[in-house]
Amino acid sequence: MDLGSMGFLKALLVAVYALDPYFSHAETAPNYSFVHESTTAPPVSYHDYIVVGGGAAGCPLAATLSETANVLVLERGGSPYRNPGKTDKGNFLLTLLDPSPDSYAQIFITEDGVYNLRARVLGGGTVINAGFYSHTETEFIKVSGLDEALVNDAYQWVENKVVFKAPLLQWQTAVRDGLLEAGVLPYNGFTNEHINGTKIGSTIFDMNDHRHSAADLLEYADPKNIIVYLHATVTKILFTTQTVGSRPRAIGVIYEDAMGEKHTAYLTNDSKSEIIVSAGAIGSSQLLMLSGIGPRSQLEPLSIKVVIDQPMVGQGMADNTLNGVFIPSPNPVELSLLSTVGISLLVNYIEAGSGLNLAPSFGWISKFLLSILDQTTIGSFFDTRLNGGIILQKVARPLSTGHLELRSTDPNETPKVRFNYFQEPEDLRNCVQGMKTIINIVNSKAFSKFRYRTISTQQLLNVVAALPLNQRPRHFDTASSLEQFCNDTVMTFWHHHGGCQVGKVVDEDYKVIGVDGLRVIDASTFSFTPGTNPQATVMMLG
Repeated sequence: MDLGSMGFLKALLVAVYALDPYFSHAETAPNYSFVHESTTAPPVSYHDYIVVGGGAAGCPLAATLSETANVLVLERGGSPYRNPGKTDKGNFLLTLLDPSPDSYAQIFITEDGVYNLRARVLGGGTVINAGFYSHTETEFIKVSGLDEALVNDAYQWVENKVVFKAPLLQWQTAVRDGLLEAGVLPYNGFTNEHINGTKIGSTIFDMNDHRHSAADLLEYADPKNIIVYLHATVTKILFTTQTVGSRPRAIGVIYEDAMGEKHTAYLTNDSKSEIIVSAGAIGSSQLLMLSGIGPRSQLEPLSIKVVIDQPMVGQGMADNTLNGVFIPSPNPVELSLLSTVGISLLVNYIEAGSGLNLAPSFGWISKFLLSILDQTTIGSFFDTRLNGGIILQKVARPLSTGHLELRSTDPNETPKVRFNYFQEPEDLRNCVQGMKTIINIVNSKAFSKFRYRTISTQQLLNVVAALPLNQRPRHFDTASSLEQFCNDTVMTFWHHHGGCQVGKVVDEDYKVIGVDGLRVIDASTFSFTPGTNPQATVMMLG
């Protein structure tokens, strides 16, 4: 199909979107009267609830609480609305790789040698992720002890603001049909449900490829009852004990503004007042430790006063692995991110994207890849736009787990994190199965229009093996053994979880065990990631 036909298709989609109420959300950025820079905060303030982290859980949580109480949200990053085009679909990779000090994504390297990211922006990971929206499996709801009717209501509450049907153009259609040829059955059509087979899901990108995020859910908030401070880094949770031997109670937090000035926010005297930590899998564990809740063996060497010796804080950290291939295309490809997904329950998920924008500095990669492919007749794969796409597999429920350790008492410094990728043999077997499915998709009849016949799947594996995608060593059989390929080229899906797990650090109501007035609500409480992509469930929980 030529570019003119693709333009017609896009125009047709625009018309369809305009008629479908599913696409009719407002696209203008909200102008919140209650969001301010933390430099304007008073030295001392009092609130019914203090939410640490304005991310995927924190924003909807704060909005809901503000209906009946006074809420303070402390977000360490800035606003996604100051440069809304920065987070549009085409700029997905540019945003992730932004090295500036105030970027939305803080890059760090795990102790396993894998590049990873932490969100630092109002809206959290929903501002920097690939946008795919899909519900969790029913098992997660049952294990978590959640009311199914309330869960469905909460999903709908989220979807009314930020969720859209994912478009299905040529690349995503080819991936869908390739999945079916590869045996990822049945075909379930469009659905947000988590069911075995191939399906089309939803997205938080609208018809103009503009991103919506959890920050948009603050539109539900009562502006009279909420205040959000940006660039507010919480350094410590404050505790008190009424009598010797009584349970500690959280009473407030100390936070720093962008100028390094300290502020203190206290809870009101109401016994229902609480601090709720929603700083993400890494940030929540880190803050509990900095505040004296964690393994004594880690806290005392850093001169942190131990409030509770809790050895499980920072334990059980897991990360869903990402492996896949880049595929140069002889035909034009649309801009797409994660519309189609192949679900093999408890094993892996297959997803894909195409046509993403890249910085001009990436131009060298094109020549590098073409030299590896031994091709001189095909066009550029990388220039300022990906002329082709990627097909990825994610290990669904990694059994391999690791831990988090503080490097220092500086809350801005990412702790040491080790996920122990593929330590458990079953994780490696699931990755190999996923890679075999990807190879079958690439070799499928449905996908043939997006493949150069002169480039074998082995050459595509050679390309990935040669790229500096992580800091792990390569081996002589990296590209020839799928087991070694998975180990050597592993990346992250940015779905890290654990560290404050239910039953170990928090109870079934997400209250921190052993203290009063403190909860944790985010992915740090998970023992496995819900659904193919967790953002829907994290927002639902909030």
